Amino acid sequence: MRAVVVSGLGLVTSIGSGSTAVLAALQELRTGIRPWDPLPGTDLPVKVAGPVDGYDLTAADSAGWQWPDNAGIDPSLVRGMPPHGLYAMAALHEALSEAGLSMGDCGDGRCGLYTASGGSHRLTLQHLSAMARTGWRRGHPLGVVSSIAGTLSFHLAAMLGIRGESCGFVSACASSAHALGYAADAIRLGRQDRVVVIGAEDLSLESAMPFHAMGALSTAADPVKAVRPFDRERNGFAASGGAAVMILESADAAAARGVKPLAFLRGWGQAADGFHPAAPHPQGAGLEQAMRLAMTDAAITPADLGYVNAHAPGTVAGDAAEALALRRFLGNAAPAISSTKALTGHTLSMAGTLEAAICVLALRHGFIPGQAHLADPLAEGTGLHFPRQTLQQPPGFAMNLNSGFGGANVAMIFSHA
Repeated sequence: MRAVVVSGLGLVTSIGSGSTAVLAALQELRTGIRPWDPLPGTDLPVKVAGPVDGYDLTAADSAGWQWPDNAGIDPSLVRGMPPHGLYAMAALHEALSEAGLSMGDCGDGRCGLYTASGGSHRLTLQHLSAMARTGWRRGHPLGVVSSIAGTLSFHLAAMLGIRGESCGFVSACASSAHALGYAADAIRLGRQDRVVVIGAEDLSLESAMPFHAMGALSTAADPVKAVRPFDRERNGFAASGGAAVMILESADAAAARGVKPLAFLRGWGQAADGFHPAAPHPQGAGLEQAMRLAMTDAAITPADLGYVNAHAPGTVAGDAAEALALRRFLGNAAPAISSTKALTGHTLSMAGTLEAAICVLALRHGFIPGQAHLADPLAEGTGLHFPRQTLQQPPGFAMNLNSGFGGANVAMIFSHA
């Protein structure tokens, strides 16, 4: 099967927009979590989140949205898009530029588009409320395509002129990790030469607060204490949004264009817990199996790993289960482990592409992000290596982990180009 490389990255996140800004924040362990008050005067129980600087997408109509001048967003394409579609457009602009591609290069039938997002809960509520006020007689003509889970694929496939594969993935926080894995398989099997993979999410009251109802969001007011993956005092995650784009290509296709790859995607694995609609398996059984399958696919062993970017959002049950799975899987191996959600917040379905991109940055620039905000490691993580500071050493092989509702687990292995 054909080798798969990463040829372009694009990032719009709470810790910065553009790979350069994100790289600096990771190396300095600079958090994007900050005070968040979307309804001033209401004293919301959730005090912090990870908003994206430079964008104001709160207006009810897209005509009132604002974004950075250098974001590469075409204003003529904004109408009918969800708010996170603008993040996706900006990240896509960066990724295509880094890969040496134009939008026109994506329409040859050998380029696919895989996307992941939960849709826009804010626009769904807005459009349905407007229809209800008219007795369900009138509604926004683009209300459906701007708000449901496939909205990124609808808009971006048309914008890029995609004539290859186009698919949206919905497996909660594992969604864009699944998209990357299936994109890699499409390339390895010769079905596509290139796949653009996009994960993007909106941060809004409507997207964040349902997680508070589940008890999953931190209610701490201090950004440092609010997001503490793998810490005994962890109390939930901080919601965030943005976009992360990764362009995968066959090694031959990238070489034919004279493009030096950023990293290799060596293999991946997935497995389900078969346990509960929302809670992880207490021992992390599905995640352990996903890691073993990824290792087999990549033809390496745990001893080869230099870095693991853990899913660990900072929830009590999730972090404990993941730590136990890592202990069983790694055995005597001791790679550095960190969850960069301590800095970025939890970007939900976008987490897979964002954290895979972080692995690529670590490989490309020869460093390992430390575990920010960790004071007292959880008992389940005894024996695991959680560096508190960024390590200036190349990881060699890096593994990214993501888990979603329904016990969906994905592990992905990357190596230096």
